Amino acid sequence: MKRTLLSILALAALVVAGAKPQQQPQMMSWEEAYKRADATLEKLSLEEKIEMTHGHNKFFLPGAPAKGLPHVFMVDASAGVRINHSIPNQKEVRHPEKTTQFPANIMLASTFNPEVAKAYGEAVGWETRMAGAGVLLGPGMNIYRSAQCGRNFEYLGEDPYLASRMVESYVTGMQGTGTMACLKHFLCNNTEFYRKLSNSVVDERAIMEIYTPAFKAGIDAGAGSVMTAYNQVNGEWAGQSKYVITDLLRGTLGFEGLVMTDWRSVYDWEKIVLSGQNVEMPGTPNEFYHINQVRDLLKEGKLTEKNIDAMIRPMIATCIRFGLYDRFKNGQPNEDHLASKLPEHEKLSLRTAAEGTVLLKNNGILPLGEGRRILLAGRWAKVAPQGGGSSKVKGFNQVTSEQALLNALRAKVTAIEKPNFIQLQKADVVVVATGTYDSEGTERPFAMPEEDEALVRMACAANKNVIVLVLSGSGIDMRAWNDKAAAIIYGWYPGQSGMQAIADIMVGKINPSGKLPMTIEKSFKDSPAYGMIPEGLSLAKAQKNPNELWFAPKTYDVEYKESVLVGYRWYESKGIEPLYPFGFGLSYTTFELTKPHIVAPGKVKYIAADQPVKVAVTIANTGKKAGAEVVQLYVAEKNPSVLRPKKELKAFKKVFLAPGEKQVVTFDLQHSALAFWNDKTHAWQVNPGEYTISLGTSSAHIVAELPIQAK
Repeated sequence: MKRTLLSILALAALVVAGAKPQQQPQMMSWEEAYKRADATLEKLSLEEKIEMTHGHNKFFLPGAPAKGLPHVFMVDASAGVRINHSIPNQKEVRHPEKTTQFPANIMLASTFNPEVAKAYGEAVGWETRMAGAGVLLGPGMNIYRSAQCGRNFEYLGEDPYLASRMVESYVTGMQGTGTMACLKHFLCNNTEFYRKLSNSVVDERAIMEIYTPAFKAGIDAGAGSVMTAYNQVNGEWAGQSKYVITDLLRGTLGFEGLVMTDWRSVYDWEKIVLSGQNVEMPGTPNEFYHINQVRDLLKEGKLTEKNIDAMIRPMIATCIRFGLYDRFKNGQPNEDHLASKLPEHEKLSLRTAAEGTVLLKNNGILPLGEGRRILLAGRWAKVAPQGGGSSKVKGFNQVTSEQALLNALRAKVTAIEKPNFIQLQKADVVVVATGTYDSEGTERPFAMPEEDEALVRMACAANKNVIVLVLSGSGIDMRAWNDKAAAIIYGWYPGQSGMQAIADIMVGKINPSGKLPMTIEKSFKDSPAYGMIPEGLSLAKAQKNPNELWFAPKTYDVEYKESVLVGYRWYESKGIEPLYPFGFGLSYTTFELTKPHIVAPGKVKYIAADQPVKVAVTIANTGKKAGAEVVQLYVAEKNPSVLRPKKELKAFKKVFLAPGEKQVVTFDLQHSALAFWNDKTHAWQVNPGEYTISLGTSSAHIVAELPIQAK
């Protein structure tokens, strides 16, 4: 039935990429990979081992070619595969003619559809191989803590459960192609404000309950590598922290693969080698200085050859396990034949945008009727929107807002980036394609740039039929015009085809089904991240020169005083009403949830470690259009012994239904879903007692509650 409904939703052509995946050889066990790594280490000289402690030519994992260990090429990620022309020695690199620009990861999260995440990961995996690379530097999964973070668009929202489910599917899809995933950025990299100077001061419970679950999910899905972050964690740089890498990542989370630094993010080679780090990236331009540091430390007896062996051993074992040394033995492999998959990937990019676009407000103006004169305005009217930095992917067959609306409406569409009041007033409908340009390395204000904000306000004053299309990587301040706009659509950075999907939503060819993966607050003062900018510094100053303080010795603290109360957990616990809640998104049809109940043997309403339960609810499409709704399940402890959120997402399912159709949705609820991290015993704990299961369609739209006892 689901595939039939996709057809009804005009999504039938948007096939899942790689429907007939090429079979990959079964990977050997970690135990076998490490045995082979030990045998390989015996063949290497000390000098060759030292050379392997740092990257090769900016984007290669280092090897020892004379001993049969080739250098392994890596590519940037988070909106598809970036073709990188900044690599110093270009003759070592072969680039594909083109790669698909996919919607940003935050739009992928907005689909609330792990099946799409798996297809997305698989498609990007094939394109990584097409680019001659063995490792994709992604997915990114840092938690959305602050709306001002310039890198939010590369991540998967504010909720650790949602991020975990999307990440595990992404990694499974990607690594099924033979491409190694690299989970990033570990740990607590939640700001881009002088990111090499920030010290994340965060408690153990928040680390375990909020900031590591997505990494744990990626690890359990088999991710081969992890990238450490630029920031400090509780006083030590993440990339040279024994606590972060050895104790937490390898110990508590059980990671066995390759750990690499982010580019130019570590400083003390004695700490680097002994932390559990495996390779310092990129290796240039200070590689000779770093190599000499290692040599000096060996001469001084502060490091031994065994320490160097321990550092590079996981990198060698991981490359052996993924077959990368065999694949790269003759240099970069040529897999140009994979370009035949690009048409499928283009359709998947469109599907992701179609499912990830979030309709926030609609007074009935949408879908747009025929014969109306449309004035398209705003910064993104004639340019396909995307974020910057390492996620900037060129793509192909780019579709702008103007082209998309012309294709969808087949009517008069006039695009004027900066119209005047009279032009806005005369239009039947005004579509303002506005937002922000977000990029790594900088924070940006919660408010849009003054010119963009002024245009939206003027449009709403001139015309009652204003549709605001927000194209941004995170939340923005919408208070001044939220009540005045006829409709508001969140379109994120939708990829090369995404504007067409959004235009098709505007005219009703596609029914919107995206949900917010984060909370949009009314004012940034409401956010737990408010006030983190140190005295004497400012966003404006940092945006003008983000590198100014990068290598200065002074750091500043980012105190995570909210602990586990991130996102909707914060707003609900503090009684602060957001502008739009987590999990929210409108449709052109209506849905009803009924008959919630717990399915348990003998109708016993309790859950124990050996006694999971099923929770069921019936969802019906009560409207006149086919559409999709996301059923969300939250849990809460009634009388907690420690600070806990009002409720936490623990299950969700996206359901496609024809008009009048019903479906029973069931969730398997495990005892562990009720757990919190006990920072005294350093373990997960479930208190016996009463809990509440809440079912709804957003964190603020709960339609049923069920009591359950925990043993």
